[in-house]
Amino acid sequence: MDEDFLNLSKLFSATRSVVRVPDLDPKFKIGILASKQDHCLVDLLHRWQEGRLPVEITCVISNHERGPNTHVIRFLERNNIPYHYLNTTKENKREGEMLELVLDTDFLVLARYMQILSGNFLRTYGKDVINIHHGLLPSFKGGNPSKQAFDAGVKLIGATSHFVTEELDSGPIIEQMVERVSHRDNLESFVQKSENLERQCLAKAMRSYCELRVLPYEENRTVVF
Repeated sequence: MDEDFLNLSKLFSATRSVVRVPDLDPKFKIGILASKQDHCLVDLLHRWQEGRLPVEITCVISNHERGPNTHVIRFLERNNIPYHYLNTTKENKREGEMLELVLDTDFLVLARYMQILSGNFLRTYGKDVINIHHGLLPSFKGGNPSKQAFDAGVKLIGATSHFVTEELDSGPIIEQMVERVSHRDNLESFVQKSENLERQCLAKAMRSYCELRVLPYEENRTVVF
């Protein structure tokens, strides 16, 4: 095996090879950032609990305060996962404090975190950040995009998971999913379908990333195999 890999490395002028064996290698340490909407956060927590995500969740950081009797807080307390509430303002995004909390992580996940991370934060952190957003951009921006799309009578909705870069929502795409909607949907079922896509898309992107199946290339593209 050593000889075969050595020949391959010479053939492709490869200087570095990474192979992960999920059952043997240490799990990726991650931090999760979330805001008020918690459908993606809750989904990740339950997938982690069931062993379907090969990660170790070191902390959850949020700009939304959750009460002690909420489902999320009770879950985190039972599983000894720290929850950090950092109240943000336009003048102070609390990024210095966030960096102190996540410096030991391998990558970050934005589970519907509704704040923009600055270029300085991304450069200082220096590791990958994975985001999820609905597939209604750029047509339906601002407040309540689902209602805007519903009122416009769209027939396809989707979700996109991508790497975070300094350019808003323009990083290399890891995973995308779509689903058809119709006149039979009301606003509630429309939103449920949209949120379900976001859950699935983010979880699939994270799993692909943890299994080293995401290869960035060129300036803004990926190969996922």
